[in-house]
Amino acid sequence: MAKIIVQDAGITVVSVNERDYISLTDMVKPIENGLALIEKWLRNKNTIEFLGIWEEMYNPSFNSTEFEGIKNMAGLNRFILSVKQWIEKTNAIGIIAKAGRYGGTYAHKDLAFEFASWVSPQFKLYLLREFQRLKEEEQKQLGWSAKRELSKINYHIHTDAIKQNLIPETLSQQQTSIIYANEADVLNMALFGMTAKQWRELNPDLKGNIRDYASINQLICLSNMENLNAVFINNGMPQSARLVELNRIAIQQMSVLEEVENRKLLK
Repeated sequence: MAKIIVQDAGITVVSVNERDYISLTDMVKPIENGLALIEKWLRNKNTIEFLGIWEEMYNPSFNSTEFEGIKNMAGLNRFILSVKQWIEKTNAIGIIAKAGRYGGTYAHKDLAFEFASWVSPQFKLYLLREFQRLKEEEQKQLGWSAKRELSKINYHIHTDAIKQNLIPETLSQQQTSIIYANEADVLNMALFGMTAKQWRELNPDLKGNIRDYASINQLICLSNMENLNAVFINNGMPQSARLVELNRIAIQQMSVLEEVENRKLLK
């Protein structure tokens, strides 16, 4: 669930079966007797036709027979249709009614934008802008999470190489931890120019560790370096030589990554 602000109104966006649904209830809250607008929109013949076409495109279980009956009635003075009736009669999935704290009427984004346009073309444009901004932020977070997961995978490759080549079986758990931390600091020194301890001393108010505050480019570089250090360890390269080589590689890779990022910004 997410919230976007459109012309001072908080609009809830939820995910249902990996599809985005936007609260129609939130859209009309600032309007006097706004909730009546949803049913008024639903009684419109053009709306019924639009909803039916959408359902036939995306909903295999849509009851087309019931839909035809509703469409023929639409426009008559005696025609009344609630969201609940629409869902129950046609087995529609484009519009849903949610109960609870964040309850109300929600519509798939395709239908929600159509409703917003019916309420106010200006409101629709602002809604589109804020919804797109939300999606861009989600993509950034997805990219960040993916890089973190990649770092975790390569971390295991790195620690396995340490275990197989640098840790004698006779060491205690505490001594083993020191070796792991020491090797992690080889990467920290090569990329960040400081150990984990030095970073904590410089940033006593921050929670987590140095890698939690790394940029995406730094995480990409770190992921590559973990793989390379594992190879160097397996090949028997001394730690001092590995540190020098990893630092050289870090400088080179960060330069390339930053250059690519700058080209994207210029575009």
